[in-house]
Amino acid sequence: MPDNIFVLNHPLAGTFLRALRDKDSASETFRAQTTRLGRMLALEVTKDLATKEESCTTPMQQTTEKVISQSIGIVPILRAGIGMVDPFLDFMPEARVLYIGMYRDEETHKPVPYYNKLEDTQMVDVAYVIDPMLATGGSARSAIYALKEWGVKQIKFAGLIGAPEGVKALHAEFPDVDIHLAALDERLNDNAYILPGLGDAGDRIFNT
Repeated sequence: MPDNIFVLNHPLAGTFLRALRDKDSASETFRAQTTRLGRMLALEVTKDLATKEESCTTPMQQTTEKVISQSIGIVPILRAGIGMVDPFLDFMPEARVLYIGMYRDEETHKPVPYYNKLEDTQMVDVAYVIDPMLATGGSARSAIYALKEWGVKQIKFAGLIGAPEGVKALHAEFPDVDIHLAALDERLNDNAYILPGLGDAGDRIFNT
């Protein structure tokens, strides 16, 4: 596996994933576990953010601390990606949220873009594309292409689960994009759904 593909290696990850995968978990539980895993992923993907020294005065004396020096864009792929926005904003409240909308053509399994307002916002230094599932990789690749066309220099992908086919396709097209997952699953089925998977993340997050 390429050295810029990362899978969470933590006992809590499996504990949270088990509830996500369980078909009997309520939407409330699914959302809560998505949030918890989202926080873990947010910490991982931000490890290499650039910093600068800033001074502050404690109750005891003046000191300095390293703070983030880059502007950040959180890019959820609609609609399921919305479920991962809040845990990222918990750690990066000043980040810009840049929505990209796509739906899956059920016959071709390819993404169909329907929303992109990147040109209407200020450029960011680093963008985190977030989507619970990396199946074929089509939506992630389309979103990353749009971000690169816009001019973003540093892009990472974060998702709950991925299929080897999607990881391979995304890395082949964008080898400079780090991929962070909570779990790398076995494969895609004939309908391009991840196995063992967790069902349709959007449906389960929004109880539809």
